[in-house]
Amino acid sequence: MDPRDAEREYDDHVIARQTLSRTFEDAAERHADSPAQAYKGGVYDRSLAPEVVDPAPDGGVETLSYDALRDIVRTLAAGFRDLGVTAGDRVGVFAHTRMEWAQCDLAVLAAGGAVTTVYASSSPAQIAHLLGDSGAVGVVVENDALRQRVREVESDLDDLEFVATMDTPSDDTRPLSAVYDRGRDAFDPDAYQGWIDDRDPDDLASLIYTSGTTGTPKGVALTHRNFHANLNQSRRRFGPRPDRGDAPAVTSDSRHLSFLPLAHVLERLSGHFLPLASGAQVCYAESPDTLREDFGLFEPTSATSVPRVYEKLYDTIREQAADSPVSERVFEWATRVGRAAHTTDDPGIGLRAAHALADTLVFSDIRDALGGEIEFFISGGGSLSPELCALFHGMGLPILEGYGLTETSPVLAVNPYEDPIVGTIGPPVTDTELTVDETIASPEQRQRCDGAAGELLARGPQVFDGYWGLPDATDAAFVTREGKEWFRTGDVVELRPDGYVRFLERAKQLLTLSTGKNVAPGPIEDAFAASPLVAQAMVVGDGQKFVSAILVPNFDAVSEWAASQEIALPDDRDAICRDERVRARIQSAVDDVNTGFEPYERIKQFRLVATEFTEANDLLTPTMKKKRHHIRDRFADAVGDVYDDSEFST
Repeated sequence: MDPRDAEREYDDHVIARQTLSRTFEDAAERHADSPAQAYKGGVYDRSLAPEVVDPAPDGGVETLSYDALRDIVRTLAAGFRDLGVTAGDRVGVFAHTRMEWAQCDLAVLAAGGAVTTVYASSSPAQIAHLLGDSGAVGVVVENDALRQRVREVESDLDDLEFVATMDTPSDDTRPLSAVYDRGRDAFDPDAYQGWIDDRDPDDLASLIYTSGTTGTPKGVALTHRNFHANLNQSRRRFGPRPDRGDAPAVTSDSRHLSFLPLAHVLERLSGHFLPLASGAQVCYAESPDTLREDFGLFEPTSATSVPRVYEKLYDTIREQAADSPVSERVFEWATRVGRAAHTTDDPGIGLRAAHALADTLVFSDIRDALGGEIEFFISGGGSLSPELCALFHGMGLPILEGYGLTETSPVLAVNPYEDPIVGTIGPPVTDTELTVDETIASPEQRQRCDGAAGELLARGPQVFDGYWGLPDATDAAFVTREGKEWFRTGDVVELRPDGYVRFLERAKQLLTLSTGKNVAPGPIEDAFAASPLVAQAMVVGDGQKFVSAILVPNFDAVSEWAASQEIALPDDRDAICRDERVRARIQSAVDDVNTGFEPYERIKQFRLVATEFTEANDLLTPTMKKKRHHIRDRFADAVGDVYDDSEFST
């Protein structure tokens, strides 16, 4: 049977058309004694510990069963109700990804409310907009520091009735344990079941606000139906279908490492709703900066991330190899073999033997460093370098790239484990219709595609109905074609003849040179992912005669190269960026990237900058996408050096 037909026909106890709360209750009943959440000790001063949850030892791990998690969710739901939360009310969650985030999410849903997500990096002004626009009646914050940010704008939040903190507060702020205590005293089993039964799949489940890089953040209103439809679609692709045989699947034996922000829709689906509905264990990393330790500690079978994390993970792997008995030359040879083994349709005996040796010398140690149990990774939230993706596949760490948006709950397409095609975002998930508006694609994009190219338009049960309180923005997000209403994604893709989708570029990010040529910056930037010398890249050139780039060097790799060449570099990073020897060395990396592109797409000039693009300096979003306008503004002088001042403007 064709895999896509098998997906459509597959059904099991997870796939349903009901609310997320009912699905969690059902999963908790089936897997009562199995571990639901695993958490690390020595990270948080949890107000629920030790009375409600057992503290984990410093540097160690403790688990919480589905039965225990269900008790916490039920009790917190009753506590939120006792604080005045009623059906349809919005409650904010303002914290890093941790087990209490998930517990509060499930509890608010069970109480009949909807969660407004707030990134932990949000400023007071952003908090005021998110909580004020959503009309949140309460907010659960992580700790004193985040509580203080809410306090700065609390007087402007007319609807806000309560604030609770996950950690033990240092002042009289209500701890989450106090919400739990209220719920324990007020809990009534029949009332609780009534709250869940009274909710409908079409009721609001969450408001997730757009990043706001192109204007004021808009509240994406996602219903239980939206989320559950995407849960069903993901389960059909990655669940234990009979036709998949022994292929890795999301089951009750899975362990998912969660470290992306739960405020982001990708982790909310793939690291929260899907694994918990499947009876899997969700392991909460300390932070994205401690992944090396956390992979070894939790030994996960899967994780979801954005491309930037995989790029940094590869940099870490490469740096560790340089400090190991494996020489840099052997590592580089192994990576070439790994890519070739994955991208060659029929590797001969020589390549197979070389790959086996590379696995013994290099790849097995890398897998062990990641806990030794990884079955696959999921990548979303941006385009991943095909070269880097092929390398991970070759190392026995397959990355399955997918695609979606907040407005689509989020998954529209994702590569299946059994038949991934590097360089694509996979075929669409079940019950999803995709087409393109070919008028949006550039002539160059259409010429290079075997299939149809244009702005991706989507239909399906996971697509939202509209933006919160913004009817005009909602109308603009949809288009009617041949009697059907389609969501406009704003992304240019190719719909290949084989049914797979290839991401080309954000429509708004296409550069139009003064020569009339259109250039997609994303693929050029992605090509630097495997470069040991360049940490980050952003391509510019809109309205100019040629393409240029802002490059952030990998300073550790540059220092190692300089030491190997007995070159004494200055200590100051800005001075390193001005050093002609460094520029000449990085020019070789630019030349390597340029070979993969047409002459008009090649980087003619570049400037090195010492400042990394991060969320903290407002050059990346919380999901590590580039804030392109901010980067252009920050480095306007560097770009101005490339182009004539009269031609360049920010």
